[in-house]
Amino acid sequence: MNQDQPNITQKVSGSNHAGIFAGLAAGLVLALAGDAFLIVRSNDLKAQVAQVKDDDQAQISKLSDTSTNLLEQQRQQLAALSDDVSGKYDTANSALRRARMDAQKSSAKLAAQLEEQQKAVGDEIGQLKDATTTATAKLNDDVSGVKTDVGSVRTDLSATRTDLDKTGAELKRAVGDMGVMSGLIATNSKDLQALRDLGERNYFEFDLEKGAMTKKVGNVTLTLKKSDPKHNRYTIAVLADDKMVEKRDKTINEPVQLYTASSKQPYEIVVNQVKKDGVVGYLATPKVTVASR
Repeated sequence: MNQDQPNITQKVSGSNHAGIFAGLAAGLVLALAGDAFLIVRSNDLKAQVAQVKDDDQAQISKLSDTSTNLLEQQRQQLAALSDDVSGKYDTANSALRRARMDAQKSSAKLAAQLEEQQKAVGDEIGQLKDATTTATAKLNDDVSGVKTDVGSVRTDLSATRTDLDKTGAELKRAVGDMGVMSGLIATNSKDLQALRDLGERNYFEFDLEKGAMTKKVGNVTLTLKKSDPKHNRYTIAVLADDKMVEKRDKTINEPVQLYTASSKQPYEIVVNQVKKDGVVGYLATPKVTVASR
């Protein structure tokens, strides 16, 4: 073997060891650099975490203060509301007590007034009963008197009818010129007196001349327009209620009828005698009249 070979081997071995050392050194440096980076990064993260914790703590503290303030405000508002409600309740309760007291006073006053009114009404009822008793007794006496008077009137009426039966045989009824059954008709002065005694109607005699001025008979006005003694006929004008009505060609003893505003029954004109220039007769009017409107 060559003598120079160990040297070469030693040189090569020394070179390898130097490379390994250099690689290890580089690796160590990289490892240290990585550790340093991780340490720095870790410190940064720790700092960030600490900052976040501080921020969170500050936020929590701020929220806590805000919540505390809000709760305090709500507590104060609730306290104020409670005081207000309590005051209103006290006021309402006091007003209710006063209202009850006033109602009790009013009730007592009304009860007293009602008692007085009931007493007054009782007194009035008693007086009314006494007055009614007196009035009833007086009415009974009056009714008895009226019954006596009615009996007398009936007796007089019966006597009058008996007289009519004896003296008024000529009295009769007839249908008037308006188609209405007339009352009893008198043909002479004796019959007319009998009708007056009967008292059923009012009677007004007239003697009317032709060509003369109008004549007031009762509450109507008569004017003779024509007379025919040969045939016992006549024509007459009647003024009643400011209306003129002409009754033409009427016969003797014929009921000439007309209505007026003062009566529901007809007026009747009866002529008993027709002369050359006049007529003689009577006007019969109802006893009962209607009040003018």
